[in-house]
Amino acid sequence: MQEQLESWQEWLSQHADIDTMVKLALLLVAAWIANFVVKKILMRGAMTALSYTPAGKDRQLFERNIIARLANVVPALVISYGISSVPNLPEELTIVVSNVCNAFVVLTIARAISGVLTVVNILYERQPDAHEKPIKGYIQVVKIAIYAVAAILIVAALIDRSPVILLSGLGAMAAVLMLVFQDTLLSLVASVQITSNDIIRVGDWVEMPNLNVDGDVKDIALHTVKVQNWDKTISTIPTKRFISDPFKNWRGMQESGGRRIKRSLMIDQNSVHFLSKDEEEKLHRFRLLKDYLKNKQQEIDDWNQQLKEEGKEPVNTRRISNIGTFRAYVLQYLKNHQHIHQEMTMMVRQLNPTADGLPLEVYCFTATTEWVAYEGIQSDIFDHLISILPEFGLRVFQHPSGVDMREMVTEIKQNRHNDT
Repeated sequence: MQEQLESWQEWLSQHADIDTMVKLALLLVAAWIANFVVKKILMRGAMTALSYTPAGKDRQLFERNIIARLANVVPALVISYGISSVPNLPEELTIVVSNVCNAFVVLTIARAISGVLTVVNILYERQPDAHEKPIKGYIQVVKIAIYAVAAILIVAALIDRSPVILLSGLGAMAAVLMLVFQDTLLSLVASVQITSNDIIRVGDWVEMPNLNVDGDVKDIALHTVKVQNWDKTISTIPTKRFISDPFKNWRGMQESGGRRIKRSLMIDQNSVHFLSKDEEEKLHRFRLLKDYLKNKQQEIDDWNQQLKEEGKEPVNTRRISNIGTFRAYVLQYLKNHQHIHQEMTMMVRQLNPTADGLPLEVYCFTATTEWVAYEGIQSDIFDHLISILPEFGLRVFQHPSGVDMREMVTEIKQNRHNDT
């Protein structure tokens, strides 16, 4: 057997081209065997073992292919170190193949580390309080740094030079790099400020009118923030815009447990007047007004008694108005409403009169922040207030419509007919 091997070697030494081809083929076979053993045996065994663990059953983690990427390193190393043993190859070719394999190894390791960082981010996002301090931006910065280092090592491997030589030249390229990566640097600073100052979180409701953005934050990355608007569209905003541009974050409202109602009823000022005795008696039917009318009447009587003779003239006395009584009724109505937050600011006030009537503003907070429920509560309150308004001798102001003009013309014609 040994003699046959020696004869083979002697024969191959006499045929250099065949010797080169045979040993090159053996090198490729060795690389293929290494790849087969690592991927089909070792990696499959590792995957089978992982499948019995929680991580192996998690498809989101399992699909990162970290082990598969690292397995590609083995055949590349076999070729890198074995190519020098192939005789009669040009030295330049040997160096190129070795350098390319080394560059491939660096790239593969960089991609594997990137996959590990992605897994770290996925696991972190599953924590209950992860939305308060997202780390996705930092993960992306680390990935950029890893790929930058990998790029330097790959270039150094391909040109067969020390990476220190390339690093020494980066100082002269600093200005160029600052220009090229200015968006990345600005986004990095913005991401740090957003996280450290707790400006926005995943799940926050943000509103940026100048960008037509109004919805929930779905993702905070290094360069962009994704917001799903209420019409289900997705807006992608540069991270730095949340530092440079004004926007509204509704998180405070959501955390407070109450959402503000601030809406006005426009009262026709011609319907405002003092209550007559009959009108005041009718209002005593309202359970919510009994204490108010009693206390108010006592206060007015005490005041009027001090006027003595001057109090005989109605113009000198204080009287109860229908608008003031209605305002007191609305306030008591809110205080007895089960869906109004009683611990937050609550008031009913008049605003400056306008050509469209006297605004009577309702200012309070609902006991829920859920949008649909909030709109329902607000609508129910104003449904009731508009419907009960005539009981106080008040009218809602609105601009005349075609129906109003038609009724006015009909009334004028009827009056003329009666006069004739």
